[in-house]
Amino acid sequence: MKIAVKPLPFRHYIFACLLTIAGLGLLAPLALGQPTSGAATMKIGIIGAGNIGSAVGTMWIKAGHQVMFSSRHPEELKPLVDRLGPLARAGTVKQALDFAEVMLLAVPYGAYGQIGRDYAKEFVGKIVLDAGNAVLARDGEIGKEAREAGVGLTTAKYLAGARIVRALNIMGAGRLASNSQRPGEAMAIPIAGDDSEAIKVATKLVRDAGFEPVLVGNLERSRLFAQGGPLYGQEISAKEMRERLKTFK
Repeated sequence: MKIAVKPLPFRHYIFACLLTIAGLGLLAPLALGQPTSGAATMKIGIIGAGNIGSAVGTMWIKAGHQVMFSSRHPEELKPLVDRLGPLARAGTVKQALDFAEVMLLAVPYGAYGQIGRDYAKEFVGKIVLDAGNAVLARDGEIGKEAREAGVGLTTAKYLAGARIVRALNIMGAGRLASNSQRPGEAMAIPIAGDDSEAIKVATKLVRDAGFEPVLVGNLERSRLFAQGGPLYGQEISAKEMRERLKTFK
């Protein structure tokens, strides 16, 4: 005697498949509030909570990272961290350096010398994303030195022992924010550094901020996207930026 077996409705079949996938852990990246860029979240410290620091920190918080904004007056940062929620916090520069796996420098370049002297021990071995630009009229002698020797090499000199990657410096906060996670091809962000592990971390964090990183080369080659350089201010795709780089070999 044959027993007829009715096929499952299609919606039941799909549900069973999803349960199997979930059991294998393949849906974990889609959970609410989890980053989808492919690695664990990080603890990030930001020195400077002005336009660039607050804009980029907000992007990283949206990606699920913990961010400590720091300044000489951390109590003034309460409105910012309250607005950004539980992944945001405020502290002193020392607290941020102790807290973070990676730092973002987002202060006027004229402050780099003092920061390097005050926190010399804390910077040794630390991965630092350097978003600063040397402005001659604002930054004085260190600004002149950075323009002549290159910002990347000058930062490495004043933050001796830190693992510097130049990144996120090519435009102001408003334009940066409007291009983050833009539709279509992601905007390219040039990066440069001498430490391979630091470059890997910077690559992830640039992607988590909503851009596509393009490795330009070592710190010396970061001149190409310093203020006045040919890649500075460019709102182009990674493919377009790599094509332009071919002319600067």
